Amino acid sequence: MKTIALLPHVHGVGGMVSFRHRFAAALQRRGYRVAASPDDAAIEVALIIGGTRHLADLWRLKRRGVRLVQRLDGMNWIHRVHRIGLKHYLRSEYGNLILNFIRTRLADHIVYQSAFSRDWWQRVYGPASVPHSVVHNAVPLDEYTPQGVHQRPTEVYRLLVVEGSLAGGYESGLETAIQLAALLNERHRPALGKPVELFVLGRVSEALKSAPQVDFPLIFGGLVPGERIPEMDRSAHVLYAADVNGACPNAVIEALACGLPILAFDTGALPELVVGDAGRIVPYGGNPWKLAPPDVPALAAAAVEILTDQPRFRLAARTRAEAAFSLQAMVDGYLAALEAA
Repeated sequence: MKTIALLPHVHGVGGMVSFRHRFAAALQRRGYRVAASPDDAAIEVALIIGGTRHLADLWRLKRRGVRLVQRLDGMNWIHRVHRIGLKHYLRSEYGNLILNFIRTRLADHIVYQSAFSRDWWQRVYGPASVPHSVVHNAVPLDEYTPQGVHQRPTEVYRLLVVEGSLAGGYESGLETAIQLAALLNERHRPALGKPVELFVLGRVSEALKSAPQVDFPLIFGGLVPGERIPEMDRSAHVLYAADVNGACPNAVIEALACGLPILAFDTGALPELVVGDAGRIVPYGGNPWKLAPPDVPALAAAAVEILTDQPRFRLAARTRAEAAFSLQAMVDGYLAALEAA
């Protein structure tokens, strides 16, 4: 029985933790042993989930001949556009340097979460000298499914935004969502036949909550437990992917699995994830790296197409998830990197 370490050992909630728990469970089902500590003498291979400040642990493992595979998302960049404090700026830059140090000096193989992520790292820091692969994120398709508890409103169309945080420089995603909902209600109401409400899940500052003065329903749902996400996705008509230059947004994959179509700009990995009628991806209309004002009218026109043909788009969303984002396929991709000679 091969022993695999998943590093760093983290606790709490969030995307890293949910990936770790799902991946660990999948490994154990396949007969692998997951190490409880990086000091476990039986470790033969380690998956570094992003980065860690505990570089000494990695050095010790590497000296023992343990194979190190790094899973890489995107990198910190918002701090270079919005100056939100020297401490945050330095912490963000330090995080990038740690990730790239592991990528170029310690890892034996790199698994990028998207082709966009791979190209981004190579453009900024140059290619790494070790092999790499691209493996998209995934969800359990028997848990994230169109069937199940939900309360989708019939008197309005629900435009859903799901982000861990819409603060700390990421407020522009919420601002665009508000502009989109306003435009749909003001200009496209005749084509839609009923109003559009904006439902926001994620951390939003109290100041931002109180700022918008809108003429449509705007609901801030806050942070919800991960197990409630499928219900919330099933309760909406379209997900607006608000993360600009997202490397592989979990919220998009979760929504697709629940049969919820995606509306987004063509930044980050979105063109890789959303294909065909699984949603609509439209040109940003400016420089997303500068967070220039986007083309909201184009986004609204695409939203009308999705909202007025729900059966076609909902079926295509689930079909896309089944074809590309199964947990089994993701685990196979990581094991290919972990087991490579």
